[in-house]
Amino acid sequence: MKKVAVIGAGSWGSALALVLARKGIDINLWCRNQKQRNEIRLTGENKKYLPGIEFPKNIFLKDSVQETLDGVEAIVMGVPTQSFRDTLDSIKEFITSEMILINVAKGIEQKTLLRLSEVANQIIPNIRYVVLSGPSHAEEVAKNLPTTVTMSSKNMEDAETIQKLFFTDRFRTYTTDDMVAVEVAGAIKNVIALVAGVSDGLGFGDNSKAAIMTRGLAEMVRLGVALGAEKESFLGLAGVGDLIVTCTSMHSRNRRCGIALGKGLSVEEAKKEIGMVVEGLSTAVAIKHLADKLNVSMPIVDSASNVINGLETSEEAAERLLKREMKNEAV
Repeated sequence: MKKVAVIGAGSWGSALALVLARKGIDINLWCRNQKQRNEIRLTGENKKYLPGIEFPKNIFLKDSVQETLDGVEAIVMGVPTQSFRDTLDSIKEFITSEMILINVAKGIEQKTLLRLSEVANQIIPNIRYVVLSGPSHAEEVAKNLPTTVTMSSKNMEDAETIQKLFFTDRFRTYTTDDMVAVEVAGAIKNVIALVAGVSDGLGFGDNSKAAIMTRGLAEMVRLGVALGAEKESFLGLAGVGDLIVTCTSMHSRNRRCGIALGKGLSVEEAKKEIGMVVEGLSTAVAIKHLADKLNVSMPIVDSASNVINGLETSEEAAERLLKREMKNEAV
């Protein structure tokens, strides 16, 4: 491919634009905020999200979506989960059947409980859709530090095309045919990272965090299997890999938001402190409703949802989790 569009100039969209631009691919970058567009043009960097990282000359800031999508062969959707539907709906008239849509958001749509591949197919039936996921903080990708991700699609030829598109000696790409697992894992790991952060904020230790990650993985697998995913798929990059990096790194805005909540800040105060979209907040509520609908037990997600909705304090949620009745680990 010679030209790719990136919709959304947040940290992750910008980082992926950098990966492709460094390979010599021309990037049309769409940023909704005009002030941010002008600043990137003027300074040559995205100071808000990736300060200190110089943008190559082949990243072009466009002033309209139509201009952004003109002549491109693939579209990277780097917008937040809850904005995905409206954004895709607003640009669908400019998307041709030859273009491949690459979604990099991780979450479940709150109002419908749909995965984003399902949302995309509602808006554009039979869309060529690939999801990109895995343990990958934008800050490290932008610095060209070694990173590994996976691609999945109903059409594995499209997944392999995007695998080749992004592959470099510093950005290693794999493929998997279990798109349900990739999407479920990407959504739930943010919620588990939020809870891991709450544990940190409460002053708990490494033992607690390891337990949250392990039992959180069990919840992830239960919901994924109920939706048709294979259990083994969650041992891969989009599952265990992304769970580890999101729960343990201070790059993770979900973990940092959880720390703030654990220290007693309100949800609104925590969001203000982070200053960027925290996907785990909306996803926790959506996942709880989806789990209830499918009768899947997810006590960690339930606790996160309760704290977010003001039904429990962080301390009360932790106490309730610890006092749950004894059970077999495999159940």
